[in-house]
Amino acid sequence: MTIIPNRHLPVKGFHALNLFGIVFVRRDAWQKTTPQERRTMLRHEAIHTAQMRELGYIGFYLFYVLEWICRLILHPRNAYRGSSFEREAYRHQTEPGYLLTRRPFAQWRS
Repeated sequence: MTIIPNRHLPVKGFHALNLFGIVFVRRDAWQKTTPQERRTMLRHEAIHTAQMRELGYIGFYLFYVLEWICRLILHPRNAYRGSSFEREAYRHQTEPGYLLTRRPFAQWRS
């Protein structure tokens, strides 16, 4: 996984942004995190990369945005964290071997 520390992506308030398997991290946030927090963050993004690969990159973004819009309308306070993609990533980001045992389309199997 390619990691690009920078000052602009993602927007403030977020630590990492995964675009087509390339992870952009805010330099200031990256420098303030411990090695364990960095591993957790990268596992989270690796889960998103697995989701992208199985849905196709464009398919992933279409499903992600459509689900986010629906959740924004129905549950505005929980649109991001309530997303099936984010729930899977947050639920398993602390499990080092998760991707070795992850079932296909696990984001929809909860």
